[in-house]
Amino acid sequence: MLAWGAIDFKAQMVSLNQMGHTLKAIKWGTDYFIKGHTQPNVLWAQVGDGVSDHYCWERAEDMTTSRTAYKLDPEHPGSDLAGETAAALAAASIAFKPYDSAYSNLLLVHAKQVSFFTLKY
Repeated sequence: MLAWGAIDFKAQMVSLNQMGHTLKAIKWGTDYFIKGHTQPNVLWAQVGDGVSDHYCWERAEDMTTSRTAYKLDPEHPGSDLAGETAAALAAASIAFKPYDSAYSNLLLVHAKQVSFFTLKY
């Protein structure tokens, strides 16, 4: 949603000197998605289990208990989540294009791969 705001309201964000802050916030999320997309047909989708994690009220960074990680792959597809991730990466690619073409291209590569995974599995 934030990426679409940066696209649709670019002039207003630039005039208010907010585009840099907006892109930084978008990049925080998309860097996480990129790190979770470790292979063309693999997307790490979730870290932790809501039931067991809620027994321990602290920041995830401070937890010392083991936390299960869940991945999407051909044997464990998740088109809904993969599709949303692909859409977010693609929208962010559009938002970054005028400011950082290399990062925009990286986002587009990941968006296409995740999208192909979504359609295939």
